[in-house]
Amino acid sequence: MDSRKRLREEPLCMEGFKTPEKQGLTGKPRRDEGNFKNWDTEETCLYLRQQGLGEWEKQFREQKITGVGLRYLTDLQLEKMGIEPLGSRLQILHCFSNLWQISSDRMKVFNDPIHGHIELHPLLMRIIDTPQFQRLRYIKQLGATYMVFPGAAHNRFEHSIGVGYLAGCLIQELNEKQPELLITKQDILCVQIAGLCHDLGHGPFSHMFDGMFIPKVRPGLQWKHEKASVQMFDHLVKVNNLEGVMREYGLSLPNDLIFIKEQIAGPLDSTISPANKWQYKGRTEEKSFLYEIVANKRTGIDVDKWDYFARDCYHLGIQNNSDYRRFLKFARVCEVKGKKHICTRDKEVGDLYDMFHTRNCLHRRAYQHKVGNIIEVMITEALVKADPHIQIRGSSGKMYKISEAIDDMEAYSKLTDHIFEQILYSSDPALSDAQAILQDIVCRRLYKCVGQTTPNSHYDVSQEMLSEWSSEVSKCRPEGIEVDLKPEDFVVNVICMDYGMKEKNPVNNVYFYCKNDPTKAIKIRKNQVSKLLPERFAEQLIRVYCKQTDKKNLEAANKYFVQWCMNRNFSKPQSAPVEFIEREGRGRSLRYRRSFVF
Repeated sequence: MDSRKRLREEPLCMEGFKTPEKQGLTGKPRRDEGNFKNWDTEETCLYLRQQGLGEWEKQFREQKITGVGLRYLTDLQLEKMGIEPLGSRLQILHCFSNLWQISSDRMKVFNDPIHGHIELHPLLMRIIDTPQFQRLRYIKQLGATYMVFPGAAHNRFEHSIGVGYLAGCLIQELNEKQPELLITKQDILCVQIAGLCHDLGHGPFSHMFDGMFIPKVRPGLQWKHEKASVQMFDHLVKVNNLEGVMREYGLSLPNDLIFIKEQIAGPLDSTISPANKWQYKGRTEEKSFLYEIVANKRTGIDVDKWDYFARDCYHLGIQNNSDYRRFLKFARVCEVKGKKHICTRDKEVGDLYDMFHTRNCLHRRAYQHKVGNIIEVMITEALVKADPHIQIRGSSGKMYKISEAIDDMEAYSKLTDHIFEQILYSSDPALSDAQAILQDIVCRRLYKCVGQTTPNSHYDVSQEMLSEWSSEVSKCRPEGIEVDLKPEDFVVNVICMDYGMKEKNPVNNVYFYCKNDPTKAIKIRKNQVSKLLPERFAEQLIRVYCKQTDKKNLEAANKYFVQWCMNRNFSKPQSAPVEFIEREGRGRSLRYRRSFVF
């Protein structure tokens, strides 16, 4: 065996040979890997010569530009220096941007189950490593859906990292394809930060908090998690002293902070009239396409959806028919009526309909699952009962209720899904009613769905209307039913299913380009694609649940519900017995009865 061992190689120690020192551009040993920050004007000019741009050395010497100022150079500044050809200015900006890649700041690598190995800029890491961002580890991406789908345990934390990464992928793809867009490193960083921070404002159980809890405890308050995301971002930057770090990486404050927040929540100044040509302050109209990457208000096609489609399908065990990689490959910017928009190839129109169909399927099969929905209703009821009895410390030691924490980001940053366990295991007798509801959830003693129907017209849902409908259902006791159910025994839930833009077809807002003329934007109407596409793009589902879960009460509740549907001329409930409807329908018109019978 000894004869098989490789002899250990002796180190090479020949005279005249030594390990070479790392050299900088001037032949001097490099002081650090981010050596360009320490260049003087001559070293900067030497780099220009090495890149074949020595003809512009004179301008750089006259302006005494050193390495520390290279990150801040813009096309406009180069033009003012007398560098007239646009092509030369683009070459200069490109060769200097490459210096960022050899900076001493190392990119952080994540192994993500969806996107594989991804790299994030050090500034993004500084944001991720803050308590305000780490809080997202403790907020479920799909809220109570996890209590129905065992694999859906992922959190807002990993989704936000994925969106930040995809935002970088899309803007860099556009930058490589179309250098004439003059996308700067600052633009790229701001878009990535917006993607990373777009969900900072989510509360416990994600959409349940701003969609169900806040409307119940603070009716009339127009509050959404996007608003809280902007406030939490401001709070994060302030308490972690990140403004200096952002300036170090070339961001221009406060303008770039405004740009980041506008990407998350839209125009910040509500006094600006929509009639004005441009509502945003962070970037000029020349870069309008940047606002379509993280949260696309125009078409709904953005990197946020790309990540949650892929991530949610993966964890739910549902097939994802949408592939964002194709959109990345075909994305380019075209000008339409003075504004620049992100467009895709005309042949991709069918895939976009598939993408919105995937969204609808996810809502129908998972997000709006009837058991998941009722668990969120029960959690909401528990939080409403617990609200007056839980105190959260905020700024300056002030205490806030759960519903008030949104007014103070210090308090809100302490509010996550853990509130469920905090109530469940509390020894405070004032929380006993809320505890009982959560204990029922843990033991799977859930309210039961007695039926689902579809209204003929759209309803603007409010808490008052839902309460009124619960009362209506309780008054619809059919003849011969002895069980007397009360309004508080019923829960009415209205679900809106659409393609992301209510009744509108979002693909009608998408611009396409043809292979023969990639600079011209066109629209493609539905009838040009296929006759098998949906005629309508939104519907409402009405579900009624009963809190009395014994067999006798449930059977009675089901008949109450069917009677209510008949009274309101809603569609036939899926669970309604035909014989009951035919019997109760006697005396009504034949047309009305047929609408309930298969």
